[in-house]
Amino acid sequence: MRAVLVLALKGALARRGTLGLMLVSIALASALLVAVERIRHDARTSFVQSVSGVDLVVGPRGGAVPLMLHAVFRVGEASTGMRWESYRKIAEHPAVDWALPLALGDSYRGFAVLGTSADYFARFRYGDRQALRLVAGRPFAGLFEAVLGSEVAGRLGHRLDDRIALAHGSGHIEGALAGPGHDDRPFTVVGILAPTGTPVDRSVHVSLESIAALHVDWVGGAPVPGLSLPTEALTKFDLSPKEISAALIGLKRRADAFRMQRHVNELRDEPLMAVLPGVALDELWRTLGLLERTLFAVSALVVAVGLAGLAATMLAGLAERRRELAVLRALGAGPGALCLMLLAEGLFVTAAGAVAGLALLAAGSAVAAPWLLDQFGIVLTQRLPTADELLLVAAVVATGLAASLIPAWRAWRMSLADGLTPRA
Repeated sequence: MRAVLVLALKGALARRGTLGLMLVSIALASALLVAVERIRHDARTSFVQSVSGVDLVVGPRGGAVPLMLHAVFRVGEASTGMRWESYRKIAEHPAVDWALPLALGDSYRGFAVLGTSADYFARFRYGDRQALRLVAGRPFAGLFEAVLGSEVAGRLGHRLDDRIALAHGSGHIEGALAGPGHDDRPFTVVGILAPTGTPVDRSVHVSLESIAALHVDWVGGAPVPGLSLPTEALTKFDLSPKEISAALIGLKRRADAFRMQRHVNELRDEPLMAVLPGVALDELWRTLGLLERTLFAVSALVVAVGLAGLAATMLAGLAERRRELAVLRALGAGPGALCLMLLAEGLFVTAAGAVAGLALLAAGSAVAAPWLLDQFGIVLTQRLPTADELLLVAAVVATGLAASLIPAWRAWRMSLADGLTPRA
């Protein structure tokens, strides 16, 4: 057995040019397969951990998924709002530890503007209960002060003390504003948040009072013609919010989540609903299952093509090795030994390609992680291969061994037919 394995290794080294290309092909295919699995896992983790430590998301009655999309991911438009009085009643419930109001609707060059309270920066958690961190400046404290997410600041090149003008409604980063602008009341950038890999990076954070001040002289979603109040006069108005989009609720005891959810759903003053974030996010992710399976199937096909190329290369080389096989037969090697030698060659190449693929993935992950975080908000963790990833690698090696059965069987047949005299 040892002699057969040594012959297989030397045979592979003798054809290192051809088999080396196949090794590179298998390495790339293996890296792609495991990368898809890793990105899928980390994307789901980033998705589910977009908000952490929140027991309930409360908003206008409707679907759980639309509420989560709007409140957490800043996607879509809410058909109705939630009255401020209702929010205060829920926030003052004995079971509630803290509550964060969320007011959405305005935008800045396509990025969502989030009106909230100053407690947002102390209470909001993401990932593994990580707190928000400012890389520059401070949280907002007065009217017309804004804290930018990392992606907003990075893409638009903003720094502290820059002046920005918000727009009513949503818009596009490259295009024109979708609604009337608030150019007459610019905001001053007072803080920039560190990257989180969540929708926070793509948000402009302002106070609820600032949102109210923006719309003091607006009626029905449009400015009153001929009326423009100076900024100094706005402080004389009651800037308490009248309506918000949703609220994030933290409870004193997580065991009270279902009881509090039922309490909110049964409120008579206003039709509201409370959603368990984990359940809603899992439901939302399941709708993306087809995309996951499609990506995995494509990467598996790439691996299959690479292994089929290995089998084809070994089959094509058998014609040139018939004399070699005949010599080995003359030296006492049986057909089974020749068959085992071809299997071992294929195993060596496949295993080396799979290991090289893991090394390539590790190097690629270190390079691509910052880009994935910046462009897609996916936190790609640097770690040793997981059990699922090792199973994929083992499947690649096993499939490569199965592909090597075809040239091995062919070599066994040829050695029996040729004997000691190989035919051209």
